[in-house]
Amino acid sequence: MVAVLTGCSLLRSPMPPDAPRPSPQAAPPAAPATKPGPVPAPRGGITLDGQCSQKEDDGFREQATLQVRGGEVQALDWKLWVGNKGSCSFSLAQFRQTKTRPSIELQPVDGGACKLMIWSDPRRITLAHANCQRYCTGNVYDRAWPVMFDPKSGACAKNDR
Repeated sequence: MVAVLTGCSLLRSPMPPDAPRPSPQAAPPAAPATKPGPVPAPRGGITLDGQCSQKEDDGFREQATLQVRGGEVQALDWKLWVGNKGSCSFSLAQFRQTKTRPSIELQPVDGGACKLMIWSDPRRITLAHANCQRYCTGNVYDRAWPVMFDPKSGACAKNDR
């Protein structure tokens, strides 16, 4: 008797799916782009004898006195007017200093969200405000720009509003 074997084949057991392999040409992910940070405060802290009084063609005007020694605010009196629409006024007596480095911060002595901030870069020292609507009249808060001082002379810095 002759036995004929037909249709015999080796059956392979199912293979596990291949794990994804990185492409040999794939570059490692790039590091996220970093923005340059603020310029650090001068080594001994911000120092300024500032006096700025100016008027723009659009009616915006300001008068600001700012005296800072080694990051400690000694005097601050800042008034600004937005044409005849209203004004804002800030005085050191209304605030207490809460931070000296890397920038200076002051908050109202009677609480509230208002914050005055002073920071320095090579071209100017800036005095700005945030959440200080109650120090303004006539709904002009959104048009109340920061004041900028020349760090060398203490006069108004050139600004591009």
